[in-house]
Formats: sequence, C-alpha cells, structure tokens
Amino acid sequence: MSLLVTAAGEKTDEFTPVEDIADLSLSEGAVLVPLTVIDQAIADRRNAPLGLAVAGDAPVCAVEPYFGQVELISVRFPSFSDGRGFSLAKRLRRAGFSGTLRASGPLIADQFAEALACGFDEVWLPDQMAERQPVDQWMKAKDIVRDHYQTGYGEDQSILQKRLAARAGEAA
Repeated sequence: MSLLVTAAGEKTDEFTPVEDIADLSLSEGAVLVPLTVIDQAIADRRNAPLGLAVAGDAPVCAVEPYFGQVELISVRFPSFSDGRGFSLAKRLRRAGFSGTLRASGPLIADQFAEALACGFDEVWLPDQMAERQPVDQWMKAKDIVRDHYQTGYGEDQSILQKRLAARAGEAA
C-alpha cells in the first residue's frame, strides 16, 4: 500500500490520480491531473480541490499559470537518484507557490529532511518503497539527517560551506 508522509507523520491522500480527460467525469472530489489534463479539469469545474502532477524537469513557466487554481503540485521523481525534483520544488516556492507541494515517487527516507528543506510539504511513496521504509523510518530520518549538500536549502550552511570554512580556519 502506498504511503503519504508529512513532517508530522502519515497522512491520508485525498487526491485521486486522473491521467486522461475522459476519466475526469468518472472521478468525484479531489483529483490529481497532469499538465495535459489540467485545462480541461479547470474548465469542467466538477472536481475540487485540484492537484497538478508534473515531472521533475518541468519548466516553472509551464506550471506558474496554475498557482492560483490548484491546491497541490505533485513533482514526480522517476528514481531516488534523480534530484531535479528538489531543484524544481525550490524554484516553485521562489516563484510564489504557497499551496501543498508533494514529492511523488521512489524516494528514500534519507532524503526526507532535504525534501522538506526544499519546500516539499509531503512525500508520496509507491507500494514497494512504502513496504521497504515504513513511516517510522521517515520520522527518524527527518530528525537525524541535518546536513545538506546544496546551498540555500535550509537554514544552516551546506557541507561544502562548512568544509571551506574549516579549511580557511586551518590555513590561518
């Protein structure tokens, strides 16, 4: 069974994924749709709230017009080693998206703190990953992993900045 985890713990997913325009009329309530379906979902006005699913390499300019019309943007990760979704999350927040931002895909618990620091509010995991790493592992990892490699993704210095500062102190 898939897992939706937030900084507070497990959460029930209220959004139903809909991949095709024809399936919009079959879904009641909250739907999560790709860019190819979002315009029709907005025009139909039958599903609320709306969520938008995008790939990790989606340009912000393609997503930004929908900021005021969707409550959720789900960024798809094809694998845990593909970090483009983290960069997109930070760019979406900087562009002004204030709704719920979801990382979706086979992430690992060690990435949870970084996901939260990048602006994600929640992480959705497919069945296989949810079975391998239950919610208690995600909660532990959130508090254990404090260092990060990229700058601007948290309140503390990155690992590189700390190493450079240490070397500068040694040279003095």
